[in-house]
Parts: sequence; structure tokens; C-alpha cells
Amino acid sequence: MKIGFDIMGGDFAPKNCLDGAILAIKELPPTAILVLIGDEAEAKKYLTEKKADLSRFEFVHTTETLEMGAHPTKALAQKPNSSIALGFKLLKEEKISSFTSAGNTGAMLVGSMFSVKAVPGVIRPSIPNPLPKESGGWGIILDVGTNADCKPDVLYQFGILGSIMAREIYKIPNPKVALMNIGEEPEKGNLVAQATYNLMKDSKDFNFVGNVEGRDLFNDKADVIVCEGFVGNVILKQAESFYTMMRKRKLTDKYFDQFNYELYGATPILGINSNVLIAHGISSPLAFKNALVLAKELVDANLSEKIKQAFQ
Repeated sequence: MKIGFDIMGGDFAPKNCLDGAILAIKELPPTAILVLIGDEAEAKKYLTEKKADLSRFEFVHTTETLEMGAHPTKALAQKPNSSIALGFKLLKEEKISSFTSAGNTGAMLVGSMFSVKAVPGVIRPSIPNPLPKESGGWGIILDVGTNADCKPDVLYQFGILGSIMAREIYKIPNPKVALMNIGEEPEKGNLVAQATYNLMKDSKDFNFVGNVEGRDLFNDKADVIVCEGFVGNVILKQAESFYTMMRKRKLTDKYFDQFNYELYGATPILGINSNVLIAHGISSPLAFKNALVLAKELVDANLSEKIKQAFQ
């Protein structure tokens, strides 16, 4: 298994990326090779200084990066030797099994759609995010920012994508799928929510349990919560802000510690023909380590292939 990793992406690259890679190889099986895409000489020098086992790495050299604020489509076309562009080239040619980057998020999304492409039948790929449950374990919310506005059929497909991820990655046998709304009743919400409920209520594609409200995010009413990217992103950022405020006040709590983004490291793009993970630009070495471990889990679960089968 070869796991592609952009070591030029993120606010603290390449140091945090390389430190994360060193942590990752301690947890990844010996059969897993990290393909580091970036400045080869600098990477080898740093890894050697840290006494890392160079046999666990392969290197694809480039010093080009895509600026965080660059226009995604133009940047990819103008910089074909950038670390993100080369990552997608390797992924398309099946020289790596997954690709992870903390670089330009827009470029990661554009690269996914134009390089490995969406699974046939998927209207819009989605980005999920884990939700720690108060009773233990994890749920999923999607979308959390890729699709600000969604039609009912797109939200319905998010239910399928989230259900597959919950089953294959989080090992939930029959995930409960719910629709985020302002009330539990079928007639609640805006026109999109009402129409989506009517699509989902008789679904044979997933275990729909109805509407949930914001207060149900972290309880056991649902394992997969579906919403538009606008709503999902607001929820995600609010949850992260509570964790940040607790840290600033030097308050510790075992449950709230699970809101630390470093624990999951990155989030996959669901509904494309391969495994692409987007990490935070501020990622720490621990976050990168967990991102690379998740990449390995996605490959092991053959997640993209199972999504393809669901949409055939």
C-alpha cells in the first residue's frame, strides 16, 4: 500500500508534515509506504536527522506549491508540478492508493472532480466530519462545507454516503440516518428540508429515523446526520470553538477533548473514485499522523469501491 502525502501543504510545512509522517510509520504496518511529495532533499535531510527509517518512504520531488488563496482551477493548470497537482497525477495513475494534503482546499476539491472524478451516479461528492457521542463512539455529519446549497436529491445521496462510511469505517452495523431540522415533525423546516424528508421517509437505501434538532447532535438518536454544507460548517466551527474556549480556560474534560481536530486529522471526500483526504491548514504533527492512519483505514475498507457498488 502506498499512501500519498503532500509535505508542502499547510501553515507549518514541511516540518509538521514530516514530523507527522515519522509518527505515522510507527503505527502503520510494514507494508505501508508513505510517498512524500515535496522537496526531496530537504525531506531526506530532515528525516535522516530524526533517525527515521528511510526505507518506509518514497519521494516525488517538487518545490512548487499552490498558494492557499489561489483560484483552484487556474492554479492547477498553471502549476502542473505543484505538490497537489502531482499528488492527483499519481492517484489517477494508481501509483498511490490515497492522497492527503493540508494545502489549498479548493484545489483538492477541483482535483478530485477533474482527476479521479465523481463516482457515476453521485450528483455531488460530500465532506463528512466525525461527531463524538456523549455515550461513547462516534457519529457523522455531512456535508460540512463543500455544498453550501443542496437540492433534496443531493441530500438524499448524502444519506447513502454517510451510511456507507459509518458502516465501513466506524463499524456501525445498521447506521441510523437523520435529517437536521428545526423540529422533529415531518412538516417542519424550509421547503428543501420538507421535500428531503419526503424522499427519505421510505428509503430502502439507508435506515432513516426522521428529523433531529441541534440538541441531538451528540446523543444516540442518529449515527449519520445529513444537512447542507452551510449548516454543517456552522455546526462544525461552533463545536470546535467550544473546545478552543475550554482550552483557553484551562478546563479539561475527557468527553470534550474528543472535539480536538487532531484526533481525526483529516476528512475524506466521499463519492469520488479514490481516497482523497483534506487536512486543516494548521495541522500539528499529531493531526497529520492521524490523517495518514485514516487514509490507510479508507484503503483497507475499500470505501470508494463500496460507494461505487451502492450507486450502480
